[in-house]
Amino acid sequence: MLDLARARCQLGAMSAPQTDPAGLSGRVADAPSRNWVYRLLPPALWPHAQLARWDRPIGWQLLMWPCWWSAAMAANAAAAAGLWSPAQTLWHLLLFAVGAIAMRGAGCTWNDLVDYRIDAMVARTRSRPLPSGRISRRAAALFLVLQALVGLVVLLQFNGFTILLGIASLGVVAIYPFAKRFTSWPQFFLGLAFSWGALMGWAAAFGMLSWAPVLLYGAAILWTIGYDTIYAHQDKEDDALVGVRSTARLFGDNTARWLRGLYALFVVMAGLAFHQAGVIWPAWVGLLLAALMLAGQIRRLDINDADACLALFKANSHVGLVLFIGLMVSLALVAM
Repeated sequence: MLDLARARCQLGAMSAPQTDPAGLSGRVADAPSRNWVYRLLPPALWPHAQLARWDRPIGWQLLMWPCWWSAAMAANAAAAAGLWSPAQTLWHLLLFAVGAIAMRGAGCTWNDLVDYRIDAMVARTRSRPLPSGRISRRAAALFLVLQALVGLVVLLQFNGFTILLGIASLGVVAIYPFAKRFTSWPQFFLGLAFSWGALMGWAAAFGMLSWAPVLLYGAAILWTIGYDTIYAHQDKEDDALVGVRSTARLFGDNTARWLRGLYALFVVMAGLAFHQAGVIWPAWVGLLLAALMLAGQIRRLDINDADACLALFKANSHVGLVLFIGLMVSLALVAM
């Protein structure tokens, strides 16, 4: 009861807009202060860039990698059948990159609109534009619509099946910010949303789905649960006070054991997807290297060191890159 009362008091004290919390001069606490946003954009645009997380590119990278894996895996299958179009693959990769930046920004803006009161109670997030009062909710909502329109323009470049598949993802995206309120597995819902690209890349190439992208989607979900659990350990004390749930709080001191299981299943499911797609040995080498990188993350994990958790979380972009390079080398050899 005491914790609940304290949380309510903090909510009442901190839900009102604050001017420059922690003396950050318009920056946010969990983003590099020398990021290009603060060097190239006028300060009036900083709140918009922060809502979209342009100052933290790791998010759109993690959203993009399943798209690129799927597109590269589909290209391998098409090349093996003599149907591969290099121009189409490059175009799809570009579209997925732009779409990841736009939709990650829209998703983060939506998340901040939903969570701005909770964000005001968490040390790492109270300097964000909405809880700090540096942008209005109306302006944030308009910016959300603008980013969504960019995502829509990207989506309309694909075939009809892929367009419908992309629209279907919006339901999961809308639910995710509320998941932490009713389940200890909000990372699973994040995985459903962030891994959707594993379906999109294949659908864009073939206008349909098969077991290969479905298995890759499952693998990406497991990977997302793992890396976001590491990320969530930064906020576990504040989350406990506020009543926000997460796999970091659920797993607790057993986090390393859970990560071993999640990452092992990721490797198995990604391997099954590769088998179904008929990729050759460089892709398997990439998967092996990714598995070793994930094992290294678990070995170095310290759930009580927030800075170390953030560094391990960011290292997952390298995992995504290694897996993609393996698939592209495989494609190059198949297409020769």
